[in-house]
Amino acid sequence: MAIIGGINYDERGIVQNIRAMRMQTKLMSITNENVIGFDKIGYQRKIPVVSSFAEFIGEDAISTTLDDTVGRLGMTENPLDVALAGKGYFQVLTKDGIKLTRDGRFKMNKNGEILSLDDNKILTNMGTPLILPVVPEKLEDITIDLDGVVRVLNNKTRKFETAGTLSVVTQDGLAVLSPNVRQGYNEYSNVNLQSEFMEAMMYPKTFEANRQLYQIQNSNLQRVISSLGS
Repeated sequence: MAIIGGINYDERGIVQNIRAMRMQTKLMSITNENVIGFDKIGYQRKIPVVSSFAEFIGEDAISTTLDDTVGRLGMTENPLDVALAGKGYFQVLTKDGIKLTRDGRFKMNKNGEILSLDDNKILTNMGTPLILPVVPEKLEDITIDLDGVVRVLNNKTRKFETAGTLSVVTQDGLAVLSPNVRQGYNEYSNVNLQSEFMEAMMYPKTFEANRQLYQIQNSNLQRVISSLGS
């Protein structure tokens, strides 16, 4: 007597169509998020990544990675507006720990501390908060060079004093040796609206195709159930 064993997997088409529609919905939401972030300073475009066996896993197979290309640089009149013309992130100290950002819209409090718009402390490459040795009479007395070295003019001595160097790191926390810091600039998002709209046009078509297949299979299933009942 022979014993025959094995595993047979029969994926119903109606379930597969539901998974496909959920995937297209998630892809559309990622695209919509990129479009909304178009005018956000420091925003980096999210790239959807679909893993293997997505037809079985569904929307859980979709993850995102960041497009780290440099966005559009716009000149401002604020000396504490800082942009990175290369890859990297500023380090800020929040209540939840150290966070990374490309939003270089900084400000100064009455004690000479350099802060983010959210009142988080900007860190130096030594891991300490950036504090000016003297509080300047005007923001124009603060200079930031391409390497991120921050200096402030001491009106008493008429000399510039070094406050520290901005901490610019990679996503993995490694120091960027040539950060190419631009004082008086803001970096807008690296989102290309034309590309996002082109991609967004594909998702509804695929969603609609799966929806129609779902309706056809659902109708057939109803007829079978009705026939069995009679």
